[in-house]
Amino acid sequence: MKIYIVYDSEVGHTEKLARSIAKGANSVEGTEVFINHVNNANIRDLAEMDAIIWGCPGHFGSISSGLKAWIDKLGFLWAHGKLVDKIGSVFCTTATVHGGIEATLLNLITPMLHQGMMVVGLPANIPENAFYGSYYGIGITSPDEDSDDELSHSLYEKGLTLGEALGKRVANMTKTLATGKKLLSSNQI
Repeated sequence: MKIYIVYDSEVGHTEKLARSIAKGANSVEGTEVFINHVNNANIRDLAEMDAIIWGCPGHFGSISSGLKAWIDKLGFLWAHGKLVDKIGSVFCTTATVHGGIEATLLNLITPMLHQGMMVVGLPANIPENAFYGSYYGIGITSPDEDSDDELSHSLYEKGLTLGEALGKRVANMTKTLATGKKLLSSNQI
């Protein structure tokens, strides 16, 4: 089972979140995780993946220009249905508490739906998510490194923990889907 994580990151916060998601996904047996900055990610690799997770810093409630330019190259895959029925999930970071996290997550989900992907979020039965997270994916506020604000640093660390939970959930959902497909194909013989 192959999971590809693609991220855009400017100062490292989003990359750190991407790596926490990869850690969670890798905790599920049989998972192989590929992780790349958007500048090094090849869109054609997506066709070979079972799940795709992408994320970026939120820019005014929307996708960063780097990830948006990369997503805009997916037309070939869309035209050939290469991403249909793959699991997808999203993540983002913002610099301020009300910096457009949910708007960015929804903007990241939209291209996945256009591709025919099945989007996986994080449910409220994960206690930390009920109090801090989002159901659309993982969106966290990044602390200013020069700040001594313990709350913002604490919330960021909780967000990284949610990243691990999202990675694990995506891997488990992908495994469930793959198992179901195998059962269906074996019953049709």
